[in-house]
Amino acid sequence: MASPEAGPLRMMVTLGIAGLCSGIAVVGIFLVTKPRIERNRAEALEAAIFRVLEGAKTRVALVLREGELVRYEAEDGAIPKEEAIYAGYDESGALVGHAIPAEGAGFQDTIKLLYGYRAASARVVGIEVLESRETPGLGDKIIKDDHFVANFRDLAVEPEIVLTKTARSRENEVEAISGATISSRAVVRIINESNARWLARLGGDQARHGTADADERVLARGGVE
Repeated sequence: MASPEAGPLRMMVTLGIAGLCSGIAVVGIFLVTKPRIERNRAEALEAAIFRVLEGAKTRVALVLREGELVRYEAEDGAIPKEEAIYAGYDESGALVGHAIPAEGAGFQDTIKLLYGYRAASARVVGIEVLESRETPGLGDKIIKDDHFVANFRDLAVEPEIVLTKTARSRENEVEAISGATISSRAVVRIINESNARWLARLGGDQARHGTADADERVLARGGVE
């Protein structure tokens, strides 16, 4: 005759085995799908670089090491694992601008975006939201609202980008999305914070009038002129 304690013990063992099997399955699926997910993200970033830098045909990854931007060497053009921005060049090898990844807190979760910047004019020239979980129908308009996205095609960054709830009247203003002011403000804040981090490193004659060849020479010395 079975012990009265056998039933609960058998149930605990069964649940333990089921939990272990489930955990192994989850880890296995993660390990199998991780390379594909990373590859898809890399491809999405690569495509976005050329969308935010109109006219760019090639790009060079620049990574931040010990406070200096240096060229990321990868024969297969892989996306760096470390923090990086991207210099884009036209067919003649002239510098078009830089594509800068940035992220920060939105209304719901982290917003990850990429924006194009041209040092010669000190302007943002394009934006692409890479990841966002903002409220469908409202916050997700930072991706879908063409009028909002158009704010970033020729946007002055000096003294800094500001959000306005009225019609845009200055070159450094972004018109907020009605009903999604928090998400709109988040995008502006993310770019301003990113500008404070990166733009000083992109100054100088090389950034304004650089070429792919000049970039090679400067980065060989360990930084951006």
